[in-house]
Amino acid sequence: MEIKEYTTFNLPEVLNLYKSVGWIAYTEKVDMLKTAFENSLLVLGSFEDDKLIGIIRVVGDGASILYIQDILVHPAYQRRGIGKSLLLEVLGRYSSVYQTVLITDDTPKTISFYQSCGFTLDTNMGCCAFIRAKY
Repeated sequence: MEIKEYTTFNLPEVLNLYKSVGWIAYTEKVDMLKTAFENSLLVLGSFEDDKLIGIIRVVGDGASILYIQDILVHPAYQRRGIGKSLLLEVLGRYSSVYQTVLITDDTPKTISFYQSCGFTLDTNMGCCAFIRAKY
């Protein structure tokens, strides 16, 4: 497995990856997905034999705030440390950022994963999150 910056948006391979994990909110809005990639602070891809098997996409200013927007690994490659490797690569690159934030599914699996990477539930810090989304 090789992690490298994902600088050239390849719609078929990105759609394949997002579809594999059921993220249809993105796959049904291809123009939004393309623009999101183009305007990201950083996108890293995980590759095996030149096949995109995982991705992490971050937005923010790179100094005071870093937002982990997307992190996904193709189901056939999950539970191999790929997601954690992608996340740790980003955290290493932006180690001086004041605040790193993400929103994810409220499941024991995702909570455990992010806690193992050093994240804390917002409610444990006296915070709460607000979202305004268009579905």
